[in-house]
Amino acid sequence: MTNPIVAELVLRTAEKHGVPGAVAHELLADSRPCLHLVPFQDLTPAQQQQARPAARTGGLPWLPDGVDWPDGHEPLVLTIDCAALPHDALDIELPRDGSLLFFTEIEYEPESSVILHVPAGVRTTQRSAAYELNGEPEQVRVYQPDVLYPVPGLTVSPDWRDAPVTSAFLDSDANRDDILDDFEEAVRTAAAGGASHGVAVQLGGYSTPWQSAPDEGDLVLLAQIHGQSIDLNVYTQTLVVGTREDIAARRYEALEFEQQV
Repeated sequence: MTNPIVAELVLRTAEKHGVPGAVAHELLADSRPCLHLVPFQDLTPAQQQQARPAARTGGLPWLPDGVDWPDGHEPLVLTIDCAALPHDALDIELPRDGSLLFFTEIEYEPESSVILHVPAGVRTTQRSAAYELNGEPEQVRVYQPDVLYPVPGLTVSPDWRDAPVTSAFLDSDANRDDILDDFEEAVRTAAAGGASHGVAVQLGGYSTPWQSAPDEGDLVLLAQIHGQSIDLNVYTQTLVVGTREDIAARRYEALEFEQQV
């Protein structure tokens, strides 16, 4: 069922852009909610006044006793405080508390990637980046920590313009592709309350991939991580997808990581 506040936002934006209401309803029917995780400076002044951190990039992991870095010693790129996320903002099921830790390579294609859920209330200690490999000292890559803040948003299926009314609207005028481009961008900006989210972390929703979309068929997006949201010098995109059932059951080992450049 469509959120009435979101529906009103989309219809109001459609009117401003000269887009028929029936086209706006087709966009709504092919949209999914998401959460953008952005740094403080990308929030609007009004959002900054009420901002509550919900995630952190980089840094060292805090892990329970007996749990160490993943075997491949992939860097920690993202830690999410699940309790700090807006509840019921997504249409996928994430843990209500504890932390989700994402370990993966973002500078080149990862050989392996790991997501760990650390339950709330479990005693944890910070792990060192130093380890030994074949008797030689090694160091895990540690990215500069940065705090991220959650912003509810809206994503649209790449196929929404194939819907009958929208398709007819496009066919009637060659310039209407640009009109719908502007309309869709305005909807996404309005849904995010004006926050800047072009280079950010996204939870849920439809992916906005640089190549083929991995969230097709039974697979949905858990996370989309722009490399520059971790390190400004890394121009990659990491997409994490899986079935709704595996995400809800926390079978994170069954999820797929795809890196695009």
